[in-house]
Amino acid sequence: MEEGTVWYKRRDVVGEKKGKEMVRLMLVSMLFLWAGSMLMVQGGDPTLFFEWNVTYGTIAPLGVPVKGILINGQFPGPNINSTTNNNIVINVFNNLDEPFLVTWNGVQHRKNSWQDGVLGTNCPIPPGKNYTYKFQVKDQIGSYMYYPVTAMHKAVGGFGGLRVNSRLLIPVPYADPADDYTLLVGDFFNKGHTSLKRILDSGRNLGRCDGVHLNGKVAKGDGKDEPLFTMEAGKTYKYRICNTGIKTSLNVRFQGHTMKLVEMEGSHTMQNDYDSLDVHVGQCFSVLVTANQEPRDYYVVASTRFTKREVTATGIIRYKNGKGAASSELPPPPVGWAWSLNQFRTFRWNLTSNAARPNPQGSYKYGSINITRTIRLANTAQRVDGKLRYALNGVSYVEPTTPLKLAEYYGVADKVFKYDTIPDEPPSDNTKVTLAPIVLNMTHRNFVEIIFENHETAIQSYHLSGYSFFAVGMDVGKWSPEKRMNYNLLDAVSRHTIQVFPNSWSAILLTFDNCGMWNLRSEIWDRHYLGQQLYASVISPNRSLKDEYNLPEGVLTCGIVQGMPRPPPFSS
Repeated sequence: MEEGTVWYKRRDVVGEKKGKEMVRLMLVSMLFLWAGSMLMVQGGDPTLFFEWNVTYGTIAPLGVPVKGILINGQFPGPNINSTTNNNIVINVFNNLDEPFLVTWNGVQHRKNSWQDGVLGTNCPIPPGKNYTYKFQVKDQIGSYMYYPVTAMHKAVGGFGGLRVNSRLLIPVPYADPADDYTLLVGDFFNKGHTSLKRILDSGRNLGRCDGVHLNGKVAKGDGKDEPLFTMEAGKTYKYRICNTGIKTSLNVRFQGHTMKLVEMEGSHTMQNDYDSLDVHVGQCFSVLVTANQEPRDYYVVASTRFTKREVTATGIIRYKNGKGAASSELPPPPVGWAWSLNQFRTFRWNLTSNAARPNPQGSYKYGSINITRTIRLANTAQRVDGKLRYALNGVSYVEPTTPLKLAEYYGVADKVFKYDTIPDEPPSDNTKVTLAPIVLNMTHRNFVEIIFENHETAIQSYHLSGYSFFAVGMDVGKWSPEKRMNYNLLDAVSRHTIQVFPNSWSAILLTFDNCGMWNLRSEIWDRHYLGQQLYASVISPNRSLKDEYNLPEGVLTCGIVQGMPRPPPFSS
């Protein structure tokens, strides 16, 4: 064995080889030089190293050739398989002809928004250049994904799964599955990312998607389809299902099989059985599926939801030694969004199970904490100078040439943006829209209530980076303070992405205890691109390494901070 390496046992080793296989990982000793300062790595947490080459390549998930974005030649990109507290180092080489940047959707980056990979914190990687991300999946478990945030790149690839397995010493509330699969489903547009960007830049709407893919493929049903996954009769398998699309909610179901929901975006859930699940854009669920049917082929099915024209795609699940093609009779999808709202109400946090730490999830009594600030955000679609824009509380976000976090760190924020450019509640006249960066000044460790109000006829999906929040309420109509009486203050699931149904509202609660600049964005990507996002700035009054890491060495700079002397680092 080479010096400086160890053999490290991981929970993700499953099947017949479980308990025999070992995964070779580099260990950092007592200190890891990171972010320009010494970052404590608890007990020598292992480090995973990756090198990614981002290139163009032809893809055809719907049978039509499209210029896609590949990572190491793959569409979708490679799966990141990590364990709680692993350090992850990814050197990304941008071989495209335009800037590129990738974010790690759901990774909280404690004290380290420098690695979040969004345009408010990071300069994009220029063509022909590279950037090395260095982050830790600190105190997290669960199913996540990564994807590009630049332009409309996400529409044609650059995305993949990111799993964080539990440490062996931390029990999970179900038996180890026979195997652990990632299922990435999403809508797809055959126009390609440059045409989609051109459409949005011209002030038009993208319209409906051309189809749906499952892991970049669609079964033809001609008897020649290769299986997406294989199962052995009598065994149970884990499927991590993420909606990596850009616009459309999808319903996922397994022909002839039920799904037992066990985890949602980093939280163990109460284990209810479902015939189908609505997975909204940006969301990830983990389910257990038991191979308890006649051994043959079956379809996993994904259908668009809340669209005028329903689009359905399938993939093959093959039983080992099975005989017979999958039945052409597909399980039907649900109808209407009221069904989806009722399904949301069945999701419950598993209060007695452990998550990343030994203590039960339910030991955190979020329902007994006093709310110190309430923010109501209403989305609107308006035309500005004849072009379509999407806004929150009357302001449509525009991306400055200098990342917000860099401007703040270098002390030139006043030259790039103003804090609190939107009010904490929708203006009385929400039809007027202005264009500006939106940065909310959040007090460190305040417990905040955010209500998303959707007065439009299209479903919304919102993600908050750097945090998990408690999705405590969701209903039709207008929100009012009396609605708090119906909040779930006991076992709402802690998660990072929440949908808002048409003419409805959703409410979340969280403590802003993670210092940094954090993106609250629409996961509906044309809305994100045209302004439906903002940032929350959380600054510790102590300006200490205990609360936030220093600017990393080798960070890319751009805009007005390029060439400026580096500010003095935090010392303690």
